[in-house]
Amino acid sequence: MEAFDAIPKQWGNSLGITIPSEIIKREHISPNKKVKFLVIGAEMDELKKAFGTLKLKKPTQKAMDEIDEGYD
Repeated sequence: MEAFDAIPKQWGNSLGITIPSEIIKREHISPNKKVKFLVIGAEMDELKKAFGTLKLKKPTQKAMDEIDEGYD
């Protein structure tokens, strides 16, 4: 799996991106070969920035242990 940034360009009524040649070679991409794309927009970037910012007053393991109490 490879990741790269691309800026879509107008291509008729659609948008197109260019895949870098080193990725084409490394991933053995050829014409008419099906390729999956994962699109991550700006909203996902904001989510990534927020992930892990919640600060707990006690260590995570202690909170998890308290949750598990009573299930023994």
